[in-house]
Amino acid sequence: MLRCFLEDGPSKGAWLNRSSIIFAGGDKWTVDPRVSIETANQREYSLQIKRVDVSDDGPYTCSVQTEHRPRTIQIHLIVQVSAKIYHISSDMTVNEGSNISLMCLATGKPEPSISWRHISPSAKPFGNGQYLDIYGITRDQAGEYECYAENEVSHPDVRKVRVTVNFAPTILEMRSSGVTLGRNVLIRCETAAVPQPHFEWYKGEKKLISGQHGFIIQTFNTRSILNVSNE
Repeated sequence: MLRCFLEDGPSKGAWLNRSSIIFAGGDKWTVDPRVSIETANQREYSLQIKRVDVSDDGPYTCSVQTEHRPRTIQIHLIVQVSAKIYHISSDMTVNEGSNISLMCLATGKPEPSISWRHISPSAKPFGNGQYLDIYGITRDQAGEYECYAENEVSHPDVRKVRVTVNFAPTILEMRSSGVTLGRNVLIRCETAAVPQPHFEWYKGEKKLISGQHGFIIQTFNTRSILNVSNE
């Protein structure tokens, strides 16, 4: 509601938006059905706009004509808009040691601030800004990154981007179940790798084939188990 009041005695009001006439007295010059004149009493000549939109932002002028001298009141309507992310980088897969740049763009009024957070046990925050640059990315920096866009209007808008970091296989542990003469033995190989590694077992220089000569090979993601039976 934009408030304006007429003078005592004969007077007439008009409302303008920039240079366009909205109302002149009781005559409506705009075709916008959301706009009306509020007259709770004889002097009130307030402009009411329902379902305010960002396009309604701007200067409004109430002009009051009297027998003596005209009077104008200028009101600048500021339409605040909650922060909204309209673009964020797509999920990506990179090799360890690469440089990456994540982008997050948002609109809003007032202009929203943008911040980043790595979703990890430490929930490490990063600096503010549309771009998040990571140089020489490591496997520990893989995962989801949250972009927060917020202003004082409403709750933050949050979107995520996933970063997958590929790295070469590393054998973390080789363990056997112990060897007893005449019994089967299990040898377990634990690795770390992205993507999932391919396992091969060798005895000396001879590659072992699962199902042949008493060897059974089972693979589960980053673990492989060699079962040697006494056949």
